Amino acid sequence: MRSDATRNREAILRATEELLATYGAEHISLDRVAAAAGVGKGTLFRRFGSRTGLFQELLAERAAALALAIESPGSVLGPGTPPRERLMAFLDELAELAQRNLALFAAHERACADDKYLDPTYLRWHAHVTALIAEAGPGGEGRLDAEFAAHALLGSFDADLARHVMADGGVARLKSSVRGLAEALLA
Repeated sequence: MRSDATRNREAILRATEELLATYGAEHISLDRVAAAAGVGKGTLFRRFGSRTGLFQELLAERAAALALAIESPGSVLGPGTPPRERLMAFLDELAELAQRNLALFAAHERACADDKYLDPTYLRWHAHVTALIAEAGPGGEGRLDAEFAAHALLGSFDADLARHVMADGGVARLKSSVRGLAEALLA
């Protein structure tokens, strides 16, 4: 990527974050982002295509460190760690990510409402959680539907729900609640 393209991308993503923090998702237009980033609207459209594309890209960037940790041996999130422990660590990290990016989570959910289960970041998270649940969950006749359970756990990070839960107990309560749900599902 050319240096001006890289600079424009970073300016657009930073402007989007600042606007989300200041005004919330419902007051963000591509015109407003382009003006705040100091780029033309065409630049924004060519790079991201739409508000949805912009929010998807910003979430993917925020989740990049988590994705790397999932694939890194030696990390509590990575290969070699027992699946139950990996799952709990992943859920804790997702709670931290939600806390730091609650406005982005809300904007992303609204922008992707029609196809949120097809969002690339969600698909990666769902596949990861599904695999860990399948590996750590109960076997036999009462076998847990790992795909559904993964959706249920990831649904705990709905922005409105996370905001509500964290309003009384902060991120510690969100972590504890999601861990409790995961333990109950795996029991």
